[in-house]
Amino acid sequence: MTDRAASRQSEAVEAVEVAHDGGRWPKETIVSLAAFFVLWHVASMVLPPFVAPGWARIGRSLVDIAARPEFIAVTVGRVAAALVVSFVLGMGLAIAMYRWNLFERYLMPLIKLLMAVPVLCWILFAVLWFRQREVRIAFILVVVCAPIFIIDVLDGMRGVSKDLRDMVRALRPSARQFFAKLILPATVPAILTSWKVNLSLSIRVVTMAELVGATSGIGYALMQANETFSVADVFAWTVVLVVILMLANVAVTGLERRLLVWRE
Repeated sequence: MTDRAASRQSEAVEAVEVAHDGGRWPKETIVSLAAFFVLWHVASMVLPPFVAPGWARIGRSLVDIAARPEFIAVTVGRVAAALVVSFVLGMGLAIAMYRWNLFERYLMPLIKLLMAVPVLCWILFAVLWFRQREVRIAFILVVVCAPIFIIDVLDGMRGVSKDLRDMVRALRPSARQFFAKLILPATVPAILTSWKVNLSLSIRVVTMAELVGATSGIGYALMQANETFSVADVFAWTVVLVVILMLANVAVTGLERRLLVWRE
């Protein structure tokens, strides 16, 4: 795994990492969360409700959200569909760039250019270019997430050690066998790392996209809560986003343990 992939993996699991044994949280996480709950409770006792609402008020907002989960389903569906498209596109382009050096030399500058454009600019472009809301949101997510898949997967392929390459070449495999038996399996850690990064990124991006270009979803609900100055609703929806991200990371971590059992 390259240094870039390792740093991105660290970024992806910030604040949502679970323990390695049975999915249990480490005691440090439990203590930190308990301290946060206590401090928020104290703040809610001394500050106005519109600044720091109490846990009871936040709990009522969570109950209201649970009674109408369609906004959650819409956001999760948008993220899932966009990530699948981004992954397929990213894998295809990364493989092509790995196989043909000329293709990489011409395409890599464009990918780096895409990654340099701020998310806010992509949101504005999508609003100006597309009339359909779903197309806007899908475009924003794919154009932000696909380049990360491309870079991480390509780095993973390039990072396969020379000793392993030489060992497999000694068996005289065909080009297809060499790729399928060595390069692709060795790239799995980088692929899973890229999924962790994009899960975290896509949740943030889809929320921003829904704030300005949707009539459904969690971002739209956050905008409504902001317009009514309901801090409790904003906090409750934030909790929902964090829980979604945590569950997604737990799922990827479980898949990672299953696929990379040879590393343990």
